[in-house]
Amino acid sequence: MSKAKAPTARILHLHSTFAAGGKELRCVRLINAFGPTVEHAIVTGEAGELGAAQHFSRGARVVYPTDFPSLQGKPWPGRLQKLAKAMASYDLVLTYNWGAIDAVFAHTLFKDALGLPPLIHHEDGFNEDEQNGLKWQRNLYRKIALGKTSALVVPSELLEGIALEQWDQPIGRVKHIANGIDTKAFAKKPGPDALRGVIKQEGEKWVGTLAGLRPIKNLPLMVRAFAALPEPWQLVIVGDGPEAEAIREEAAKHNISHRVHMPGFAADPARYVGLFDIFALSSNSEQAPISVIEAMAASLPVVAPAVGDIAHMVADDNRALITTPGDEKALSEAMLELAQDAQKRTRIGRANKERARAEFDETKMIAAYRRLYANAMGRDALT
Repeated sequence: MSKAKAPTARILHLHSTFAAGGKELRCVRLINAFGPTVEHAIVTGEAGELGAAQHFSRGARVVYPTDFPSLQGKPWPGRLQKLAKAMASYDLVLTYNWGAIDAVFAHTLFKDALGLPPLIHHEDGFNEDEQNGLKWQRNLYRKIALGKTSALVVPSELLEGIALEQWDQPIGRVKHIANGIDTKAFAKKPGPDALRGVIKQEGEKWVGTLAGLRPIKNLPLMVRAFAALPEPWQLVIVGDGPEAEAIREEAAKHNISHRVHMPGFAADPARYVGLFDIFALSSNSEQAPISVIEAMAASLPVVAPAVGDIAHMVADDNRALITTPGDEKALSEAMLELAQDAQKRTRIGRANKERARAEFDETKMIAAYRRLYANAMGRDALT
């Protein structure tokens, strides 16, 4: 039996969680694309939150260090030094969001003294506690922590502006790389039983969403906005989280429990997103949601609040359906407008599909990350 070849590069990934969310699944797609010659070490701040790991391809080379210092705790010098020393044996360090910011700070403090590898930080958005405004303490900490990073990657124009203006990052450090998906995988029309737990009955029309059931997604507002739609329209909310009971209570309050379906989390959206007739979001905060790109690739019109880059992501014909954040009446009217006009749904959906393929296909995203990571390590290519 021949021995496995030594990896050409060892990359350390520091995540607050590795549950199957947007940034984690993007990380998985990149690791799968880079192939077996690159070894990836995954560290998560929440023990056991490794749901995204089930999506690695068979050839991906991934390990899970058990002796890495905790990403959680106070930023005392001793703890930060331990984090820095644990990075030293890798060729590149990749950190993700606020949950890994202490590791970024540790790298900045000890990079020169310990000869640490380059570090690239990724910011994808904010938690519920910053949905109504960024905390000045965190802004200050980010400014200091990001001092010696090779790059700061953001997926949206909104975050790019925040990085430049509020975190005082030099323009050459901030890299705007749009999220991407395998757009062609969403082209096939699924069968009525493609979504486990809910079967689309003949004659039904679906407003659908993909979202973690968390307060920041404001799904009770989605239920209220949907309530004006008549039979045979159904609301299908795919996801799980702590807000499930609040959503059910809202549906009961409006006497539409029989038309609101919550099948839980379902992997591989390409299998079932095409069952929706309208895609909707009601979030208080987003950046550049992958779920919107998936809906566009599946030829769906999108109804959503104008948070993050959503209004700039959708096709021109769709922009009138992007509403003022928190405006329940406007969201409801946009849904109703589409529900009453099948030709409009088809026309906007077709335009969204074309835009998704032109702007948000994963081949473009993967190439951009491949160049960025290789350049940080001083290499011509990441192979």
